[in-house]
Amino acid sequence: MRNQNKVAIIFTGGTISMKIDPRIHAAIPALTSEEIMAMVTNIEKFADIEIINFSNLPSPHITPDMMMELSRLVKKTIKRDDITGIVVTHGTDTLEETAYLLDLTINSEKPIIVVGAMRNSSELGYDGSSNLSAAICTAISPKARNKGVLVVMNNEVNAASEVTKTNTLSLDTFKSPEFGPLGIVDNDEVIFYRDILIRQHIDTDKIEKKVGLIKCGVGMDSDIVNFYINSGYKGIVIEAFGRGNVPPEMVGGIKRAINNNIPVVMVSRCPTGRVLDTYGYEGGGKHLKKLGVIFGGGKPGQKARIKLMLALTVTNNMDKIREIFEYEA
Repeated sequence: MRNQNKVAIIFTGGTISMKIDPRIHAAIPALTSEEIMAMVTNIEKFADIEIINFSNLPSPHITPDMMMELSRLVKKTIKRDDITGIVVTHGTDTLEETAYLLDLTINSEKPIIVVGAMRNSSELGYDGSSNLSAAICTAISPKARNKGVLVVMNNEVNAASEVTKTNTLSLDTFKSPEFGPLGIVDNDEVIFYRDILIRQHIDTDKIEKKVGLIKCGVGMDSDIVNFYINSGYKGIVIEAFGRGNVPPEMVGGIKRAINNNIPVVMVSRCPTGRVLDTYGYEGGGKHLKKLGVIFGGGKPGQKARIKLMLALTVTNNMDKIREIFEYEA
């Protein structure tokens, strides 16, 4: 007897598919999707599984073009009447960026879950199979519908728009620092404690790769900004200090970028809190806003960059890009 639920699992690689190579004493991609699924015991009681092999790469090897190809594959698969939900396995280093891109580019009621592992299959306490089990349980849950793309790790359910990797080692590395998880997976059941009030969609199947990211440090000047301008970059994201302030030596480069119709999006290097035009000194938020800097709310730099990479494919108008970023500010 077949299950009413069918989940497509798209394998892209990452630690969940790795084991230690005894020759080099380091983890490398090695497990097939079938070998990974063999460790997920009793899942046939919950759902029929369809395996789709996309890649078997460490997540630092994932490119923007591959992310868009993955988005197109997920869009195509999620539209099928026989599919209840989709699970995407992914390396954890860039998982939040891919998950956020999928969240912005795919508008579906069906659950889409991104999952990975912090320990490879050669380590004690390999978490890949348990994370994958929890992800599948989330993908088949009616409660997970209409919540956008979700990230399921360590039995916690987080929104792709909020979650970030917070620790290089811990199993509970993926957290939503501002508001906490949406829910948990407990005894194979998904329990939600809150919902996402604001969801955003950018209707595109393209991505602009020439978008730079700068993290502010004390005494930095305009050299990196000018490098991006001279190299033909189409957008720049700055992780500024605190509430949204930069060293005064950066202002000249920022002004030059904006004068060249290159949008400059500012977020904070702080892990929580949004940027705001609070300070009026040179390089302060008020000054930067008057120059035309776009405020990116509470997103971290890597996510603001993904959003700008997508926004630039639908418009080059500075005011429209500002509207996209201030949509949830």
